[in-house]
Amino acid sequence: VGPKTVHFWGPAANWGLVVAAIADGNKPVEKISVRMTTTLFFYSCMFMRFAWMVQPRNMLLFACHASNASMQLYTLSRVYSAELQKKKVAAVEKAN
Repeated sequence: VGPKTVHFWGPAANWGLVVAAIADGNKPVEKISVRMTTTLFFYSCMFMRFAWMVQPRNMLLFACHASNASMQLYTLSRVYSAELQKKKVAAVEKAN
């Protein structure tokens, strides 16, 4: 594993996805695409498995996709928390 191999440059390029997910942490919930976030989560899960199964194991790629999957789940949890909050507020307003 070194700068002259795909085992280095593949994960290095994929860290851009993690950086983008971290940047989405500050984005208003209304601007987050649930479809794209869900797709990125499953994409990272599939490539975590690939990174684990390929010989030799590519732990850099595995770590990159594990980080991305975690950030995508966090982003999805923000969206669904906001939706639940809106429903609670709407129910309280309707009751009054």
